Amino acid sequence: MQHVVTAPRAPFVTADGQLEIHQLPAARDNLVWLLRPVGSSEVAAVDGPDAAGALAYCEERGWRLTTILNTHTHGDHVGINRDLAKRGLLEGMRVVGAAATRDAIPGLTEAVGEGDTVLLGGASARVLLTEGHIDGHVSYVFSDALFCGDTLFAGGCGYLFDGPPSKMHASLTRLGQLSPETRVCCAHEYTEDNLRFAFSVEPDNGALADRIRAVWALRARGECAVPSTIGEELATNPFMRHGSATLRERVAAALPDAPCATAEQVFAATRLLKNQGAYKAAGDAGLPL
Repeated sequence: MQHVVTAPRAPFVTADGQLEIHQLPAARDNLVWLLRPVGSSEVAAVDGPDAAGALAYCEERGWRLTTILNTHTHGDHVGINRDLAKRGLLEGMRVVGAAATRDAIPGLTEAVGEGDTVLLGGASARVLLTEGHIDGHVSYVFSDALFCGDTLFAGGCGYLFDGPPSKMHASLTRLGQLSPETRVCCAHEYTEDNLRFAFSVEPDNGALADRIRAVWALRARGECAVPSTIGEELATNPFMRHGSATLRERVAAALPDAPCATAEQVFAATRLLKNQGAYKAAGDAGLPL
């Protein structure tokens, strides 16, 4: 099964100079993030459907995978834990994850929650509770790098499996308060589909039109549109754009029975509209390409 990304993003170093971040495609559209404290040979992985790619990547470079940071408990995120266990490698490894879902995280050694700190070498992360996609979902903020699992995507947000919409809206609002330069290191490459929907509800957004042209160009080369930045998401992501009059009007017109009086209601209706999938029929027709 070929991954949708054939040319991963180049590694980057966080603004504080403490972590080197590597993007590793896995399965069909998962993105595993490898975090190496600068000067160290020990590496942490954020989520993953399996361990094969991370182990091979580390072996090629003389590194050692020692830590797993789990954002939530869906199989394509704790699959790496289960695979390591099958290989006899999970025991003795540091596994960080949400205290609220401790029983569903294989090998958990460090239970964390809202406001806690996670240290990797000289790097420090804030733990944020970012529920809505699934109960107990957490995100990790290292300097200018946000590891947000399936809460915030480039141009979109995760399905509301547990919800309710108020939780996801609150989570996205909190993430939107991070510095605009913060890189959004989410767990899937879904950007084109997300931006097709975004354009269907806000076609007069010039920043969105520019983003669509840029993303289509790099995806045509097999490159990845992730990470984006918080600034990009605030300017173009429909789930963070409840203040847009165009978006409100188009969502309300498409869902006349859905209340759209408050920001939270606009978010809920926008998520419902995307779930219905009517925008998919148009494909790329009408996009500003």
